[in-house]
Amino acid sequence: MKLTQTRIPDVVILEPSIYTDDRGWFMESFNEARFHSELQALGLPTPRSFVQDNQSCSKVGVVRGLHYQKPPHAQGKLVRVVQGAVFDVAVDIRKGSATFGQWVGVELNASNKRTLWIPEGFAHGFVALEDDSHVLYKTTDYYAKQSEGAILWNDPDLGIEWPQLDHLIISEKDQEASLFSQIEGV
Repeated sequence: MKLTQTRIPDVVILEPSIYTDDRGWFMESFNEARFHSELQALGLPTPRSFVQDNQSCSKVGVVRGLHYQKPPHAQGKLVRVVQGAVFDVAVDIRKGSATFGQWVGVELNASNKRTLWIPEGFAHGFVALEDDSHVLYKTTDYYAKQSEGAILWNDPDLGIEWPQLDHLIISEKDQEASLFSQIEGV
């Protein structure tokens, strides 16, 4: 497993070691001890244990997010795509952070097999780049409706450079999300 910091150093891309032969391929998709060791080698804190796994399936153009949970139920997320492709985004909403209000975007797809680590204190969202895109993610806390929050996916203050697609599908809830300037941060 190779970890690479993004332009927001706390958000990290994980690239697995893939073993290929005439039967196909094998990879270890998660190893907690190795993950923690590699984060520590980068000078980053280790997360709380993962307690919930989620999966979504989206059509091309579906936008999900930008979602987050406030303390005491803040969630770190380990996100990967097992089928299809998404442009995955993390926005720093930690008050006092040197990268507060900045975002990072990474393409995750079934071919590159990358995983994105998004620690607590970030809003998360993605747009599906292909039909039938399956996103799996582990979270460090359980979903808690009373702690959920959302930022408008295309908030001009954030300036996220989303891929240009012909048609977007956005839930009513996400269309009515708060502007970044309206949230308190975590």
